[in-house]
Amino acid sequence: PPPPLPALHTCQGLAPCLPEEGQVNTSGPRLLLATLHPAAGSSAAMDRIFSALLLSLLLLLQSYGVCGTPPQPRGTLCRTKPTDLVFIIDSSRSVRPHEFEKVKVFMSQVIEGLDVGPNSTRVGVINYASAVKNEFSLKTYQTKAALLQAVRRIEPLSTGTMTGLAIQFAISRAFSDSEGARVRSPNFNKVAIVVTDGRPQDGVQDVSARARAAGIEIFAIGVGRVDMHTLRQIASEPRDDHVDYVESYSVIEKLTHKFQEAFCVVSDLCATGDHDCEQICISTPGAYKCACKEGFTLNNDGKTCSACSGGSGSALDLVFLIDGSKSVRPENFELVKKFINQIVDSLEVSDKQAQVGLVQYSSSVRQEFPLGQFKNKKDIKAAVKKMAYMEKGTMTGQALKYLIDSSFSVLNGARPGVPKVGIVFTDGRSQDYITDAAKKAKDLGFRMFAVGVGNAVEDELREIASEPVAEHYFYTADFRTISKIGKKLQMKICIEEDPCECKSIVKFQTKVEDLINSLQR
Repeated sequence: PPPPLPALHTCQGLAPCLPEEGQVNTSGPRLLLATLHPAAGSSAAMDRIFSALLLSLLLLLQSYGVCGTPPQPRGTLCRTKPTDLVFIIDSSRSVRPHEFEKVKVFMSQVIEGLDVGPNSTRVGVINYASAVKNEFSLKTYQTKAALLQAVRRIEPLSTGTMTGLAIQFAISRAFSDSEGARVRSPNFNKVAIVVTDGRPQDGVQDVSARARAAGIEIFAIGVGRVDMHTLRQIASEPRDDHVDYVESYSVIEKLTHKFQEAFCVVSDLCATGDHDCEQICISTPGAYKCACKEGFTLNNDGKTCSACSGGSGSALDLVFLIDGSKSVRPENFELVKKFINQIVDSLEVSDKQAQVGLVQYSSSVRQEFPLGQFKNKKDIKAAVKKMAYMEKGTMTGQALKYLIDSSFSVLNGARPGVPKVGIVFTDGRSQDYITDAAKKAKDLGFRMFAVGVGNAVEDELREIASEPVAEHYFYTADFRTISKIGKKLQMKICIEEDPCECKSIVKFQTKVEDLINSLQR
């Protein structure tokens, strides 16, 4: 017999309703197919089955509409522009064998997101140390499966670091017609991704300039004790978009999403979820516009809806817990402040609605301002902009304890009976123990969001985040992309819900359950 109908009115678990290519869906479609089998051969039963199928699909769609779950990006919806892509991989003796395996995983994950084929994207790999080895050229493999198998077979060379020589090899051979490169054209991209962990033993500035002049777009990824000046000499303009750094090979995989997005050519921004609309996205050729559900109005920004305005139901005590450790760096700390104010912009701030508090932590904890100190968005945002960077350690556990003991106390402006939301932002591993404080915050009923950037540890983020964890923790490899997380949080921290709409969903679900139960009998 089929499993019981899942409680779809909670809007959980809906995003994977469409299976990826080559995968079998084990949720909704499995349920519907299971109900078809026992009624085969009966016309009346088939009518009821069709009704159940239709009702279930309508329920799925209605749950999307009411609860406002945004469309999720799907790999099959992202079409990549035809590209000649060459990885230039440092396998010098400083790269240990297990670290080189991480680089191979990174390459494989980027390849997984590409449209591979002779008329779409072609991939080559250059492996270098003291010498250069052409692992395979752009014309060697024409399928994704063959490319992935070839990447798995690559072995490190374990000698010096001749980065300039490798880039010269890319210009003269890897991107040549004889190796499968296509003629330079607006219809094709030529891209090189250089991964290195040290200072090169030859010059890179002149040869990189020649590569860029030849129409090759160069991304430079540095690991560990790499020379950042060298990366900037290698990379294309704008440098900030083409230079990436990770502290160790263990986290290089976190850059995968950036490169998947870089190669993605979106024809339907609404379908991929790559839009700013809070509720409804309407696709237009090469663009989109936003709309709101019935009973909501579009705000002046043309993107958000006034879902959280008016009434005591939208009361909220929100505290930001911000990592101000040395690893964040001053320029990134300014981006964090913009991230905070981006979320503040989506709130209705007043004594009866949202209150905002801000805490910064590093080796110690400092309250920037408590809940309720500022009564409007303008004053909150001004105070955020004035926040000074602490620039020391990363005591996340101590900060969580402060949130519990002080930030959400009545003495610091918290209101009894009002929902409490904490947003924890960090860029690295905590230097103290977080488990007890993270658990206590959730046990007390605080709704906890965890936002990680760069070298943040996924296990710690998941430990901080409320259930369901997938909806309460976010990660990006690059500070420059945290605004995308801010957009997602804007929709998730809204507490208000229309009880009439939820009541109708539950009533609708009951009809479906009754019908499927009769089919089972």
